[in-house]
Amino acid sequence: MFNGVISIRNKNGEEKVKIERPGGSLSPIWSISWNPSSRWERFWMDRENKDAEEITVNRYFQELPSTLKSAVYSSQGSEAEEEEPEEEDDSSRAVNSEERNDILAVADWGQKLSFYQLSGKQIGKDRPLNFDPCCISYFTKGEYILLGGSDKQVSLFTKDGVRLGTVGEQNSWVWTCKVKPDSNYVVVGCQDGTISFYQLIFSTVHGLYKDRYAYRDSMTDVVVQHLITEQKVRIKCKELVKKIAIYKNRLAIQLPEKILIYELYSDDSSDMHYRVKEKIVKKFECNLLVVCADHIILCQEKRLQCLSFSGVKEREWQMESLIRYIKVIGGPPGREGLLVGLKNGQILKIFVDNLFAIVLLKQATAVRCLDMSASRNKLAVVDENDTCLVYDIHTKELLFQEPNANSVAWNTQCEDMLCFSGGGYLNIKASTFPVHQQKLQGFVVGYNGSKIFCLHVFSMSAVEVPQSAPMYQYLDRKMFREAYQIACLGVTDTDWRELAMEALEGLEFETAKKAFTRVQDLRYLELINSIEERKKRGETNNDLFLADVFAYQGKFHEAAKLYKRSGRGNLALDMYTDLRMFENAKDFLGSEDPKETKMLITKQADWARNINEPKAAVEMYVSAGEHAKAIEICGDHGWVDTLIDIARKLDKAEREPLLMCAHYFQKLESPGYAAETYLKIGDLKALAQLHVETQHWDEAFALGEKHPELKDDIYVPYAQWLAENDQFEEAQKAFHKAGRQGEAVRVLEQLTHNAVAESRFNDAAYYYWMLSMQCLDIAQDPVQKDVMLGKFHHFQHLAKLYHGYHAVHRYTEEPFSFHLPETLFNISRFLLHSLTKDTPLGISKFKTLLTLAKQSKALGAYKLARHAYDQLQGLHIPSKFQKPIELGSLTIRSKPFQDSEDLVPLCYRCSTNNPLLNNLGNVCINCRQPFIFSASSYEVLHLVEFYLEDGITDEEAVALIDLEAPRHNRREGKWQEVVSNNSQTLRLDETVDPMGDDDPFPAKLSFEQGGSEFVPVVVSRSVLRSMSRRDILIKRWPQPLKWQYFRSLLPDASITMCPSCFQMFHSEDYELLVLQHTCCPYCRRRMDDPSL
Repeated sequence: MFNGVISIRNKNGEEKVKIERPGGSLSPIWSISWNPSSRWERFWMDRENKDAEEITVNRYFQELPSTLKSAVYSSQGSEAEEEEPEEEDDSSRAVNSEERNDILAVADWGQKLSFYQLSGKQIGKDRPLNFDPCCISYFTKGEYILLGGSDKQVSLFTKDGVRLGTVGEQNSWVWTCKVKPDSNYVVVGCQDGTISFYQLIFSTVHGLYKDRYAYRDSMTDVVVQHLITEQKVRIKCKELVKKIAIYKNRLAIQLPEKILIYELYSDDSSDMHYRVKEKIVKKFECNLLVVCADHIILCQEKRLQCLSFSGVKEREWQMESLIRYIKVIGGPPGREGLLVGLKNGQILKIFVDNLFAIVLLKQATAVRCLDMSASRNKLAVVDENDTCLVYDIHTKELLFQEPNANSVAWNTQCEDMLCFSGGGYLNIKASTFPVHQQKLQGFVVGYNGSKIFCLHVFSMSAVEVPQSAPMYQYLDRKMFREAYQIACLGVTDTDWRELAMEALEGLEFETAKKAFTRVQDLRYLELINSIEERKKRGETNNDLFLADVFAYQGKFHEAAKLYKRSGRGNLALDMYTDLRMFENAKDFLGSEDPKETKMLITKQADWARNINEPKAAVEMYVSAGEHAKAIEICGDHGWVDTLIDIARKLDKAEREPLLMCAHYFQKLESPGYAAETYLKIGDLKALAQLHVETQHWDEAFALGEKHPELKDDIYVPYAQWLAENDQFEEAQKAFHKAGRQGEAVRVLEQLTHNAVAESRFNDAAYYYWMLSMQCLDIAQDPVQKDVMLGKFHHFQHLAKLYHGYHAVHRYTEEPFSFHLPETLFNISRFLLHSLTKDTPLGISKFKTLLTLAKQSKALGAYKLARHAYDQLQGLHIPSKFQKPIELGSLTIRSKPFQDSEDLVPLCYRCSTNNPLLNNLGNVCINCRQPFIFSASSYEVLHLVEFYLEDGITDEEAVALIDLEAPRHNRREGKWQEVVSNNSQTLRLDETVDPMGDDDPFPAKLSFEQGGSEFVPVVVSRSVLRSMSRRDILIKRWPQPLKWQYFRSLLPDASITMCPSCFQMFHSEDYELLVLQHTCCPYCRRRMDDPSL
């Protein structure tokens, strides 16, 4: 209850027991739970009577990742509090058995955990929690307790209240936690409505060294088992053990606050009595613990520390990756060797008296288990993929690998025999023989002679291995007498025959004679007798004896090799002749020198080639090392598969044969194999040339990205190929990408010249615009900046001229016009004012004046039309235009000598009406402000360019404009309502200032009257702040150009600027042109271009 009282009642509600907590109302009871186990009290009472020398082993708490949202734990529990045994009177032991079965766990908000009997007597003392508990729950068997509360996490405790660790952390208070019956699944409910599901996994903790095995039992016991004698000893302690290690006569146990080192009473190998040797009273944090004769080794993630038994750190090793496995492999006391496996696949050997680690080998996968053979020549590794890999330590060669392995052990009596477990099977492997399997649950922990020791949970079992396997083990090591002794224990006739053959081949004639006698093989017994007779006569060449054996066994090639090695090639020749194996006989025509042997094989290959057996000839040439001839035959016959096999077998240093292979691959249209061959010899330039020749541009571009030095070899041919296929624009881009700026510019210039010569003035304008942008790109080089900027402005000007002249040319040459008269009038005026100096190639001043004259007359600009006709009289007029021009010159005289006021351009800065014929060009005659034309209709846009004051950056200006300070709306209150008897009138005041008095920009448009110099509009920060973002257009030129700013003086008339070429358009014109062409009419940027 909330006042700290616990009331135990029967089913009728009658109170039987009342427990009052010491804290009273300061310790309100928040959660209680009965222990479902009937053994808990016995465990507790027995715990108080244990000896002082008892110890606890094998329980550390380890958190592992899980594929589900769960916290996963191994069974090697967390630290436990060290507490002294409590004294308890005899009355507590007189409690009846029923009462001992009922244990109540109480958690109160005094932040304590207590246990009570049914009688109300407290068991042990209060356990401090350091948080307010909100829920408590037992596991099904009562061995663990779950607690959650204000610490926002669920903690795991033992049944006696020792905290093991955290199950899971939450974001709010934990109000409930439950365990699924008969399982390790936990569900947690929090205050914020979160429900979490966890799985707890308890694994086995054990230590092993050769024939001694130590493991944890009942959480606080350590059982040391002798695997040979089957003796066991149990060691008990009051504390929870975190780790355990065993080595020869040493046993190390890590407790929460100390490490205990035990030793055997005697040096007897069967002695099982341990006593405390040293105590290191210090808390250590480590992942693994290893004990040696005079040291302990602590593993902490990537670090190993070597400590003496007095706790002094003597040495430390820092690894490249996490340490996954460590094992003592023996050595003199104080100089033991350690076998260490890392997560990155590195395997090292460390001596405790040496600061430097020795790298044995490095593999690609993480190490799970390691073992070294008895002679330390071979290393068995189980990796994270459950694969057992066996290496030769000296050569680093992978000897073999086997799947489905979780642990491995070498036979302590046989160098070449090991066993590994996994997938519910025990696997026994001798040397390189196939694996022998039998079903077995558990893990292999040792292998001694014919016994294999396997651990299943806590049970250690010995498995007898069939005798055939060790017999073959000895045969592999040529230990024939020992193999005979094992065979005598009971093997099949097949095994006896195998033993006899192996012994015969090993020239162990005594063992072979016994074995052949057992299987009653008279033919081989006669052979053995003949060899023994020859030995008696003085023959001592064992190779000749073995050659006769191989010949009897049908191993003719092996026999021939031995005959040859013994200098008796004639015997091999006789053997092959008798067998009618003439091809093999050719190799033994008195040939002893390797060069002569090679020559014979080459001749045999030539013979095969001559009798039209090219495949056999190729094989012989390859065996003789005559790769060039083999490649030639394959290439002539088109055998691509054989050719690639030869190329893959060749060493990359043999460039000539490989280059021949690549040549034939190209010839046989197998560019993939050719590319593989070039890659093998590292000839990247030839590889790039291959991709170019085969026009595999994607592969070529990928190669160019990895090796920038090859860009010239790729993009230049690519550009030339594009140019040959009339894709000049793409060719120009390819030259640009290759860094050939000169070629890129030349291609563009040639394209521009061709476009002008072919009267494709729209294309000429586009190419000039591209030229200008390339010049701007090159201008980023400080050395070429000034020259390139000049060219940029020049090409931009030409692009505008050709873009406008395109309409004039079409108007004069084609029967129908696609432009409005006003547009042609504006374009011809723009061109006339722009062509004050030299006239660019292709632009006809005659056509410009003719268009201007016709459109001026049609639109009522008679004065300008008369001027145009007068100018035409001074030019060479083509014959087809002679009469129309003369007629126009006469008829224009009948018109008034004035221009229509509707056509007069207005300066939006000073509001001055400019004459249609302006001697100053495309600028205002009053304020000299340059006109800004629409790139489609060539009307003067209502824009005024302004400049920033010194000290204002572009980024700051844009930020100030984006502020867009609010303005007072001057239009408010201008409507006046007049109400009379018979009517209601709404009157609008017409004196509204459209710009507003609070807009400072109009004041900046003023200039000094009568000045001949152009005075730009310069704005300050306050002016920028007052501007509206929708009224401003910004040409964001790349470096080294500065940005250009324009203010729209008629916000209601929308203007659109292309983000690529920065040309201005009336929004309606721009949208119509984009719908017609799906791109910008000036720079041809497509609307779906992701780069902008």
